[in-house]
Amino acid sequence: MTQVDVHGPIDFVLLEFTGDKLTGRAAEEVLRLADNGTIRLFDVMFVGKSPDGEVYAVDLAAEALAEALGVERLAGARSGLLADDDINAAAEAMMPGTLAVMIVYENAWAIPFIAAARESGGEMVATARIPADEVMAALDALERASEPLQPTS
Repeated sequence: MTQVDVHGPIDFVLLEFTGDKLTGRAAEEVLRLADNGTIRLFDVMFVGKSPDGEVYAVDLAAEALAEALGVERLAGARSGLLADDDINAAAEAMMPGTLAVMIVYENAWAIPFIAAARESGGEMVATARIPADEVMAALDALERASEPLQPTS
């Protein structure tokens, strides 16, 4: 079996941005992850939701817009995995007056690990994603529980 036969877990994220805070920094980081082989980008799609709730797709092919957002290198990330119904699903999660980006990516870093597991007869049968805020809350709770009790006066 070659690593070409193996894929890493595929993830989907929806990031919502408010106001005029788009600097291109997030785009730079996702491109850095793709350039160094940590991830493989399949799709990047921007969706807007007007203050009155109207949903619209943002065409990154419009060069001036992509340049203004600092995301011109992301404009070509279109595998076809994301479709119009995904825009509608994203819009349901979005607040009015926001812009969001949907990103589908492969965790390419996992390919050698998965290949080694498959060579040993292992097969990935489930994956799950635990949101970072839930992990941090659980770790904070554990830390508080391990702190010595303070005497009360």
